Amino acid sequence: MSEATQLDKTFQIIMKRMMETGQAPHFTEISSELDVPLEEGRKALHELFSPGFPAWLFPNTDYICSFPPFSNLPTQYRITIDGQQKWFGQ
Repeated sequence: MSEATQLDKTFQIIMKRMMETGQAPHFTEISSELDVPLEEGRKALHELFSPGFPAWLFPNTDYICSFPPFSNLPTQYRITIDGQQKWFGQ
């Protein structure tokens, strides 16, 4: 099996954090997980959120708003698992 690309790793970092905490990571945390300089982590985030990917950043920022199936912003779609409600859906 081939090694995961930086784009794959970025996706996994975000998904794992959303699943564990209900909150999306900032690009500085992504950079740390990837063990790359901050600017490279920011670029990896923006590359992942390129046109065609059904997720989005808050306009003119590096903050993740939505990452399917999760929303980093509160919505009327609350997700509860094992009695814990720490997620919002898109």
